[in-house]
Amino acid sequence: MCGIIGIVGTTEVASALYDGLTVLQHRGQDAAGIATVDGSRLRLHKGNGLVRDVFSQAAMSGLRGRIGIGHCRYPTAGSEGSAEAQPLYVNSPYGIAIAHNGNLVNTETLRREMFEDDRRHINTESDSEVLLNVLAHELQIQDRMELTPDHLFKAVAGLHSRASGGYACVALVLGYGLLAFRDPHGIRPLVLGERVTAEGREYAVASESVAFDVLGFKRVRDIMPGEAVIITDDGQLHSRRCAEGALHTPCIFEYVYLARPDSMIEDVSVYKARLRMGEKLAEKILRERPDHGIDAVIPIPDTARTAASALAGALGVPFREGFVKNRYIGRTFIMPGQGDRVKSVRRKLNAIDLEFRKKNVLLVDDSIVRGTTSKQIIQMARDAGAKNVYFASAAPPVRYPNVYGIDMPSTSELIAAGHTEQEVETMLGADWLIYQDLKDLIWAVQDGNEKLRQFDTSCFSGEYVTGLDQRYLEQIQMLRSDDAKAARRVM
Repeated sequence: MCGIIGIVGTTEVASALYDGLTVLQHRGQDAAGIATVDGSRLRLHKGNGLVRDVFSQAAMSGLRGRIGIGHCRYPTAGSEGSAEAQPLYVNSPYGIAIAHNGNLVNTETLRREMFEDDRRHINTESDSEVLLNVLAHELQIQDRMELTPDHLFKAVAGLHSRASGGYACVALVLGYGLLAFRDPHGIRPLVLGERVTAEGREYAVASESVAFDVLGFKRVRDIMPGEAVIITDDGQLHSRRCAEGALHTPCIFEYVYLARPDSMIEDVSVYKARLRMGEKLAEKILRERPDHGIDAVIPIPDTARTAASALAGALGVPFREGFVKNRYIGRTFIMPGQGDRVKSVRRKLNAIDLEFRKKNVLLVDDSIVRGTTSKQIIQMARDAGAKNVYFASAAPPVRYPNVYGIDMPSTSELIAAGHTEQEVETMLGADWLIYQDLKDLIWAVQDGNEKLRQFDTSCFSGEYVTGLDQRYLEQIQMLRSDDAKAARRVM
């Protein structure tokens, strides 16, 4: 769930990369970095923290160049130290820097191949460093007099044949330009934009189209699954599908929670998709409890607001803002540990008692992952005087880990894993719990673009499009549990 951006401009791009990263900050709050090309040199600055904290005026002034990439990170695997902040750089061949959103599921196999066969050393636990070295190796083994787009396309094709998982990447190739590519299934999003200035045409790629809005770029299209796009130093754009035959399965959780509502992904408005999620939830409520007795629909700010407003309208029930959010607290979903998440909920939200007192309220959230936040919010509603507290999730039960770049924790930490909906209802302390049906969630997104046939729904269905073995799931259980992360932070 990292955010990535790359720009090939006609003037200095560091400030534009910074602005783009601030708009993508919701995708990662752990670390940030920018790399630019200044003649024959790579300029790089990165560190732990929010974008605004990592980049001082002095740091920005050193990022010279009209070509660059940026990254904001939240960790799905490996450690959370500054050594794994991106972009990452390797000096051979040419000098390549990469920013990566996603997660590989065959990292250990590739790491072993890198050492035993390719004679490359991987210095961190990051799968992004593995991906960078695979790309570098596939480029280095080619016979070439001078670098051409064909060489880069072949390198990406070689990477696709070796790497498995979800990945969207932007890379700088020194002396040549910017390279962007997406995994063969198109699991993680990547969008192409352009703008025309007095100095000429400029191109950008980013995780979400919303980054283009703040920069004045026009969204051109999504980069296709398995496609690579090259923008050379002189502004020439080349593209090629470097992997064929894979089933296009974009991540459906982007529409549920990850993406901003003002983004377009796969030609689908995230905002409209969330409206349809709310409408489908209302239909289910009317089927199951036509005499529901709900007095008010209250969203859990912010990502559930759109679905909740549509749900309230379809039910004919007042929509009320019952919680005030402290906007200086980060997203609890990506807090580094359970203790931080627990402490942050009441710091983040405060209930407006008048909206709860003596009412049957329906609280609406985008999803329920660990259940920590949901349980506390339900209790807050009761403390504010609610008569009955119902809880609706715009997504189905999250029963399985996500392995393609979303830090959904180990199975043991997912509240719905191994439990019925009625058991989860009791565990949360809700008077009634209602989940979105998976078929309705798929319809809500697919209705915006009928060309989308299937999605990555693995965290709901347990079906992994790249295939997995049980050993890998056991491995991520050890890597992603809160206990494992706490142990790494102590080291």
